[in-house]
Amino acid sequence: MDKKVLKDRNLHIIFSITLIAVMGVSSVTPAFPSIRESLGLTNQQVGWLITFFSGPGIILTPLLGVLADRFGRKTVLIPSLMLYSVAGFGCFFTQDFEMLLLLRFLQGSGAAALGSLNITLVGDIYPPNERAKVMGINASVLSIGTASYPAIGGALSLLGWHYPFLLPLLGIPVAFGVMFGLDNPEPQSHRKFLTYMKATLKSINRPEVIVIFIASFVVFIILFGGFLTYFPLLMDEKFGSDSFIIGLLMTSMSGFTAIISSQLGPINKLIPESRLIHFGFLGYALSFAIIPLIEAPLWMLVPIALFGIGHGINFPSIQTRLTQLSSLEYRGAFMSLNGMVLRAGQAFGPPIVAWFSTFGTINMAFWISGGVAFITFLFALVFIKPYKHE
Repeated sequence: MDKKVLKDRNLHIIFSITLIAVMGVSSVTPAFPSIRESLGLTNQQVGWLITFFSGPGIILTPLLGVLADRFGRKTVLIPSLMLYSVAGFGCFFTQDFEMLLLLRFLQGSGAAALGSLNITLVGDIYPPNERAKVMGINASVLSIGTASYPAIGGALSLLGWHYPFLLPLLGIPVAFGVMFGLDNPEPQSHRKFLTYMKATLKSINRPEVIVIFIASFVVFIILFGGFLTYFPLLMDEKFGSDSFIIGLLMTSMSGFTAIISSQLGPINKLIPESRLIHFGFLGYALSFAIIPLIEAPLWMLVPIALFGIGHGINFPSIQTRLTQLSSLEYRGAFMSLNGMVLRAGQAFGPPIVAWFSTFGTINMAFWISGGVAFITFLFALVFIKPYKHE
């Protein structure tokens, strides 16, 4: 990629939004065992901390996408970042589980637009021939954040489970960066609202788009339901690992993802996006199949590597394809609808996997996640085919 692009202030701001968007879950999950013990919760109750954070996005994300198309990206991003920061910081002060859930709900409301509008900005600012590279680097930054936050959150939680909730304050300077530093084209909303909605729905009502939305939903079901929620609990129950060790292992997964996604541009020249999506789901399935079989913590690096590699090629490939299927006028709503799908997977993943795990040991969470990933792999082989541009 051109060095001028890497020095672009817009790109740095997009990266900052990405890092804030991924912080809300990955920095907190290593503290789950401590939260469970301190507040006297069950495994299922701990999972609600993800669900209440992700749930608002199911409704708010597409609405905020429409607002971003009609009134501008900054109009939505700045208050979203401020709400995220204030509500997240409020979690630091509470000792009550119900209040903690309420604050997570408010924090998640602020986060609802972040994970979709950052990708929308990539599509807005960068031409099609640069998007795969930019998307790959952005995914790499996301993975670095996902890699760093569990270790940081795990280390902070050694001081007390409240301390990871200091991190959301970083969203405040990012909001000011968006306000004064972001130079992006804003959509011109000359169309009547009804005309705009018809055009948006028409662009979405295509088989390839619907299939990709389903794939996105499954990715976040297994990521947040299978891996981020139950991997820390498995390490605690099976090996007695502390939160810092759990955070380091989860960090390694994101490290593999960062390395692979940073090379997405060259990889995409050799392998079409459709095939990368196929390989990604196969990597997920193999990882979940192996995790329950591991008998020593160090060997967990094998399934973690498989998961990280699969996610590194899958997630940015899905995002790149979606930006190519949308235009500036309705890209905010388009990508925010995908964000809603992701939030739904993020929100419902923990309770769905928790329900299945009640039929057996904690290993059932991984068997179910692996089975869903493999079924999606087979589904993708049939329905996600190479396009002409590939």
